[in-house]
Amino acid sequence: MTDPQISRTAVVFPGMGPFRFTDVGEFLLTNPHARRRLAIADEVVGYSVFDRYRQSDADEEAQYAAHTQIAFLTVCLSLADWAEETLGERPELCAGPSFGQRAAVTYAGSLPFEETVRLTAELARCEEEYFRQEHREAVTHCVIHTPEERLREALAELDAEGEWHDVSGYIDQGFYLVSLREPVLDRFKKRIGELGGYNMYTMWPPVHAPAFGALRRKAEEEVIGGFEVADPKLPVVADQSGELLTDADGVRTMLLDTFNRPIRWPDMVDTMREQGITKVCVAGPDNLFGRVNRTVDTFEVVAIDARKAMRPRVRRRSARRAGR
Repeated sequence: MTDPQISRTAVVFPGMGPFRFTDVGEFLLTNPHARRRLAIADEVVGYSVFDRYRQSDADEEAQYAAHTQIAFLTVCLSLADWAEETLGERPELCAGPSFGQRAAVTYAGSLPFEETVRLTAELARCEEEYFRQEHREAVTHCVIHTPEERLREALAELDAEGEWHDVSGYIDQGFYLVSLREPVLDRFKKRIGELGGYNMYTMWPPVHAPAFGALRRKAEEEVIGGFEVADPKLPVVADQSGELLTDADGVRTMLLDTFNRPIRWPDMVDTMREQGITKVCVAGPDNLFGRVNRTVDTFEVVAIDARKAMRPRVRRRSARRAGR
């Protein structure tokens, strides 16, 4: 067992995959940290994030809409708040692969929550505008149990056909995010299956592809350039390189690099291990980063999810039982 005297903890905010209102709705409605943060978010965007998220839950096109992103951000940070208050967790650094970097920079103190909400809403608008004009057919697809040589084989076949593709994420051995055109997605999925791999979900808008350099420039000019990023109070692990960030310039660069540099979770794990981290608290809905072999073989993993943090329901006694 790890000596508690030398145990060090990191908080990890997961990337945003598909998540359902039914999984987090009660937490958002009843948890005091979530209610406080939702009130702030509502004031920033001018509508009820909770109501809009609830109403659009069954709409696949709203899966990564601005209000859904803000709801996810709120859940993750509220769970981290709860873990501090209830479990006594005191992380010494934080990390946030993919969308999780926004919660990480907020938790670390580089951006106030209200500013991150505004940033999220404005970036959602920026991305939607970009992908209406550029790379209109691009998606990002998740594959697992696919050895690198088999993935390269499938990608080489796309090359032979003149089809564009980028690797957008390195999650674990045999676990990748691949960006490509939606018209060839079914054929690519079939080929992955033939090569012994397994297909997970597909994301739109697409993410982290080197081909999206123009989106990075647009985001810097129209959105991120207008935000004042502070030095983090906690070190932040960059999700593109595993670099340990301790100043505002590094955090700002990470926020921009998310558009056109792939995420590298193994590098992040290596950095946390080198910093003496022995336990990671994964704050938020997660079906990837806290579960892959690279993580569970390296750290004690504590999943901080909405089910753990919900207040127990108080059942009223019936009038008969109350003696009335």
